[in-house]
Amino acid sequence: MAAPALAQQRPGQGRRPAQGPAGTPASTPLGPLDVLARQALVVDFATGAVLLEKNADERMPPSSMSKLMTMYVVFEHLKSGRLQMDQMLPVSERAWRMGGSKMFVELNAQVKVEDLIRGVIVQSGNDACIVLAEAISGSEAQFADAMNEAGRRIGLTNSTFRNSTGWPDPEHRTTARDLATLARRIINDFPEFYAYYSERSFRFNNISQDNRNPLLARVAGADGLKTGHTDEAGYGLTGSVRRGDRRVIMVVNGLPTMRARAEESERLMEWAFREFEAVVLFRAQDTIEEVPVYLGERSKVPMVGGRDLVLTLPRQWRTRLQVRLRYDAPITAPVARGQQIGEMLVGGQGVPELRVPLLAGADVERLGLVSRIPAVVSRWVFGS
Repeated sequence: MAAPALAQQRPGQGRRPAQGPAGTPASTPLGPLDVLARQALVVDFATGAVLLEKNADERMPPSSMSKLMTMYVVFEHLKSGRLQMDQMLPVSERAWRMGGSKMFVELNAQVKVEDLIRGVIVQSGNDACIVLAEAISGSEAQFADAMNEAGRRIGLTNSTFRNSTGWPDPEHRTTARDLATLARRIINDFPEFYAYYSERSFRFNNISQDNRNPLLARVAGADGLKTGHTDEAGYGLTGSVRRGDRRVIMVVNGLPTMRARAEESERLMEWAFREFEAVVLFRAQDTIEEVPVYLGERSKVPMVGGRDLVLTLPRQWRTRLQVRLRYDAPITAPVARGQQIGEMLVGGQGVPELRVPLLAGADVERLGLVSRIPAVVSRWVFGS
């Protein structure tokens, strides 16, 4: 463990990590899998498919993983221009005195925003969080209100933030599912800032500290996000790994030691990439079928998905996959591009059923009155 001055925040004494029996199983599409973490969730980034979950909706203390929400608010201010990377922010006495993990800002100093971002992400600096919170909202309490508002806006349905650092508070709670949602939104919404999460170390005020994320050193393709630890919460990690076109997000919490966090995180990430694959059913503008059109200026209209359809499935399930199309034919003109004209039903043994709307890939105008007469007569006489 690192020296106390540099360690992940550990306020509170005499409490044991909130943790269930060792190795109790998580649910997966492949059946139960023993997981040491009290709470765990593994999801595919692109499809949102849940690969593994255990107590994923149980409200829990997120410790320093709370700083993901802090940085989401900071990134919003940067993107909108309300905050600048080279802007200098003042260090209050409250920020300077803050305990736990620190960036080691100096009292009454001015610190550049970009350095504070690295101080939060790489060094997990509680002092850096408070400098940013006070600069953006005037006080940390008001900044927590901004965190909660942003959380509601991006779909965190079971989270309450009371501070910017994750410092223990009985009302400061989130879930593994909300943290996974937050991680996905950071990566999607702020690609220009996400690279900070892959930095292995940062030096400030002549003190160099390493990123505590064990995935960065142990797992190929790891590029984020944030660790956490308090006596109450145990050891946690919200992590991301990208290999080729696939990215997997993982949240674990309630682990007993740093070593257990590192080993469990590596094991679950490697399991996710080894056991699951991305299956591309079609690309956005692929023509899935040519559908007959009645009384249209063209006899058929291409039916498309309108978006890429990629499924995340256990590798051995590819042969079980069943795909059916459902639509009424002919379709009566006029037909508007993007209009739903059918659906695809995806399923199979053990494969959760999925219904995908299928769209018209082109406009088809209705024939004029004179041109419609032969078509109407033909259908009346011949049924076609």
